[in-house]
Amino acid sequence: MKLAQAVATYVTYKQSLGMRFATEARSLKSFCRTLGEVDINQVEADQVCAYLAGKGPLTRFWHRKLDALRGFYRFALARGYATCSPLPTTVPRPLQAFVPYIYSQEEVKRLLEATASRARCNLSPLTCRTLLLLLYGTGLRISEALGLDLADVDLEAGILHIRESKFYKTRLVPTGADLTRVLAHYASERNKHPPTSSDAPFLLTRRGKRPSRAAAENAFKGLRECAQVRRDDNSRYQPRLHDFRHAFAVTRLVRWYREGADVQRLLPQLATYLGHVHIAATQRYLTMTPELLRQASARFERYALGGECHA
Repeated sequence: MKLAQAVATYVTYKQSLGMRFATEARSLKSFCRTLGEVDINQVEADQVCAYLAGKGPLTRFWHRKLDALRGFYRFALARGYATCSPLPTTVPRPLQAFVPYIYSQEEVKRLLEATASRARCNLSPLTCRTLLLLLYGTGLRISEALGLDLADVDLEAGILHIRESKFYKTRLVPTGADLTRVLAHYASERNKHPPTSSDAPFLLTRRGKRPSRAAAENAFKGLRECAQVRRDDNSRYQPRLHDFRHAFAVTRLVRWYREGADVQRLLPQLATYLGHVHIAATQRYLTMTPELLRQASARFERYALGGECHA
């Protein structure tokens, strides 16, 4: 059997189980392009190592590609498509786990102020400002925010309708009064220009199109530089738009601690709000910041001293 045929069969199988499997499919198709039209049993170990190594320095993507290949070869061996696995037995240690950037309120304020200077950006200052507040106030994924249609934004009820997100889940996301006013102001300005049909995008570029993720990321890069929001820990990655989702989760947890709420009971609600299938996915967003550590320590101290406390 040809390698490409075996990969196509594997991807179809995974997607038939309800998995999107998009990232893994891209990695496996890239593997096929690298090796060319070869039989699955003609793949050599050195070819696999060359594909995994790529042309740049070792990154965490090395292990992601290996994980995709491991799943494929388990499938191929179990069905008799392959007689042996050419995958490496010696694997380099994973790089240090990526630590997301948690924006302070002062940094968010500077970023919002910087939107006024984005005159040459494909996104207007109003669109940039609205997108930042939307991400910071709801913790939406970037794709979810950019994918909103006019019909998905219920300003009267203060609810966003998120359709078929990462895990094919559709959910309702309530917005606070302040954010609802921000969205209403944007809608009033945005609706001065066609199109205004219900399936038209809510957020628009200057040309009246739905913003791409690349356009949003590029606009944010300019905002970040203008606002001088940057890492000082020699990290490879600078603050990202997606880090607003992490900041939302951490800020919500800190607020619950301050209010004396039962955090363990509320975590499943946070997971549902963020659109996670399992609470473990939400826990990955809860980066331990100094403020979160102080609040958790204070909660434990009250518990240790016999005070009334929720776990």
